[in-house]
Amino acid sequence: MAPGAHLAVYKVCDAQGCFESDLLAGMDAAVKDGVDVLSVSLGGISTPLDKDPIAIGAFAAVTKGVLVVCAGGNSGPLPSTLSNEAPWVLTVAAGSVDRSFRASVRLGDGEMFEGESLVQDKDFSSKVYPLYYSNGLNYCDYFDANITGMVVVCDTETPVPPMSSIEAVSNAGGAGVVFINEPDFGYTIVVEKYDNLPMSQVTAVDGTKIMGYAMKGTSTSNHTATIVFNSTVVGVKPSPIVAAFSSRGPSVASPGVLKPDIMAPGLNILAAWPSEVPVGAPQSSSFNVVSGTSMATPHITGVAALVKKVHPDWSTAAIKSAIMTTSSAVDNAGNQIMDEEHRKASFYSVGAGHVVPAKAVDPGLVYDLGVHDYAGYICRLLGEAALKIIAINTNLTCAELEPVTGAQLNYPAILVPLRAEAFAVNRTVTNVGPARSNYTAKIEAPKGLTVKVEPAELEFTKVNERKTFTVTVSAAAGASSEQELAEGTLSWLSHDLDHVVRSPIVADSRLTLS
Repeated sequence: MAPGAHLAVYKVCDAQGCFESDLLAGMDAAVKDGVDVLSVSLGGISTPLDKDPIAIGAFAAVTKGVLVVCAGGNSGPLPSTLSNEAPWVLTVAAGSVDRSFRASVRLGDGEMFEGESLVQDKDFSSKVYPLYYSNGLNYCDYFDANITGMVVVCDTETPVPPMSSIEAVSNAGGAGVVFINEPDFGYTIVVEKYDNLPMSQVTAVDGTKIMGYAMKGTSTSNHTATIVFNSTVVGVKPSPIVAAFSSRGPSVASPGVLKPDIMAPGLNILAAWPSEVPVGAPQSSSFNVVSGTSMATPHITGVAALVKKVHPDWSTAAIKSAIMTTSSAVDNAGNQIMDEEHRKASFYSVGAGHVVPAKAVDPGLVYDLGVHDYAGYICRLLGEAALKIIAINTNLTCAELEPVTGAQLNYPAILVPLRAEAFAVNRTVTNVGPARSNYTAKIEAPKGLTVKVEPAELEFTKVNERKTFTVTVSAAAGASSEQELAEGTLSWLSHDLDHVVRSPIVADSRLTLS
């Protein structure tokens, strides 16, 4: 993302794990050394902000003007599984890219299923092999079966096929293996390097069809298959989709704040790799293909560095706003970004959208926040004792601060309760585009949601001028009382159409504002 950036790397973990004292010391050292942005591909289960070392260290960094970008976690697709949820942190979700390491499974009846494999064995594709699957035996438990020279179908109990299963098939004489993804992972296929045996990983939907073919009839002697390796395929559609493992909101630690913030490439990413750690078979490599929100995070960090370079005087919140409000809500097929099941992705999955680096440097308007705003949020959410812990390097007290809920925080996303009574929030935008600029509000909302913006027109006459508006949200008349979630967007469109400043709106009936 920022190939000209200088890197300062701080070791805060070892073979025993990551100690909080080391993590905080590393973050403090980075700030003292004068870094512009911190990339933190670390995290754990959701933790109250005053007990979360990353949240505490990040608050100290933000007071010095250092943006902290953090991984959202790899505990998806279950809801409320996020880590790094503080509103002063930029929380990153992981999505796919339009690249596939294609390894298609072709059955004897001619049907083809598109799978993936990092290791491409081109010689394998020229021959047809008997296909073996035994119903009731999961995870390649074929230790006593005669599978010599066969392509074996295996279920997986984890997102990544265990090496022990591949070795078991190889040791039993199998010619190749087809791994069926676990159902929860949908269309997300996580690849790793396996040198033992030609293989293909397929989705659970395709795997069910392959198993059905393998069990068709009373004899399996005529059931055949081969794996066709097509190397790297680009332009895959739809892309991006939310990676199944990417953790989801709603946030537990920061109720009222929509998290994650943004999505970036995090599935099967070509990444630098320490050469002393083997990749696949015992061999060294300087690169590997890795998946996780830890891969998505440095993408956003690089974009933040580029924005900081162009706008060195911008606050951390302004940079964050620029990245979020210029993101894309559509995939490369022109449709709404989808999740791992190819359903429309919730903002609890994708954040504001998928990052668009080139647009982030020129957002037009930004939603700005300062340390006092975050401190007011802490006071309202957790109280004075928590503020003293989180803002330990400041003299801030709740007595001198205005308490603010997550809904009223000047955030680039809007999260409110879904109810029949109107709920109003205020937002303030700062003009960072042309001095004379005019914007019109555009609302996109489902039938069950009513959204109003006042005023609906914003006129700016100078750079850094601020304008405040009110967004009122309510359940539409006749909407089902059982509806839990409704999502829409607010976009400010400049009259010259050079800028679209888009914010997600989420109305959640389960939300309790503290």
